[in-house]
Amino acid sequence: MSTILVTGGTGTLGRPVCERLRADGHEVRVLSRHSPPYAVDLRQGGPLLDRAVDGVDAVVHCSNILRGDKEAARLLIEAARRAGVPHLLYISIVGVDRIPLGYYRNKYAVERMIRASGIPWTLLRTTQFHDLVLRLLQGLAKPPVMLLPKDVRDQPLEVTEAAARLAELAARPPAGRVEDMGGPEILTFTELAHAWLRATGRRRRLVEVPLPGRVYQGLRHGRHLAPERAVGRVTFEEFLARRLGP
Repeated sequence: MSTILVTGGTGTLGRPVCERLRADGHEVRVLSRHSPPYAVDLRQGGPLLDRAVDGVDAVVHCSNILRGDKEAARLLIEAARRAGVPHLLYISIVGVDRIPLGYYRNKYAVERMIRASGIPWTLLRTTQFHDLVLRLLQGLAKPPVMLLPKDVRDQPLEVTEAAARLAELAARPPAGRVEDMGGPEILTFTELAHAWLRATGRRRRLVEVPLPGRVYQGLRHGRHLAPERAVGRVTFEEFLARRLGP
């Protein structure tokens, strides 16, 4: 079995990736700011990062850094080059090259850095995870009226399904850009909000609001969706039932 380093290995995605890799018999190194023995802030790098990548068969880059994502990727790539890492696997988001959101632009920049790194690589893009949609709806429900983006749909994916795919890819040779991975359903935000309200027993008035700007236009036109790759199995309602209980 392989030795695999997972950056962000204690996060929403990284944790189930590590669990799946261990279940498959791999030795897993977890890199996270507060997880010894590889407690590393990727934005700073350092000797511990060099130790973390030394001798691994693959690096799965799951860290989700809102500020400093490109610098973290640069330091990781440099350390991986020095160590001769044979496989760098990165997870990105469907639509990062089509929607001019700042966070998406950074993810797309990291994609380009990895492609140009000289390290054999694999790239997987997925649609948004159920957890993110849940947090968004919880925030929108704080006022008595939920304001929802008009005509915007989403295709939420179960994070453990993405984790299983990453674990599978990490154990294989580098494959370049692999097929995108999307959730099983494409739903409007109004439909997602109704599902959440039913699951929580809450009541809110829903109002759809058109928004200005190119980001909204990109979302309204579905440039973050992968209808031809609706390979996920767990629906948003099933996720809510599991997460929230009866």
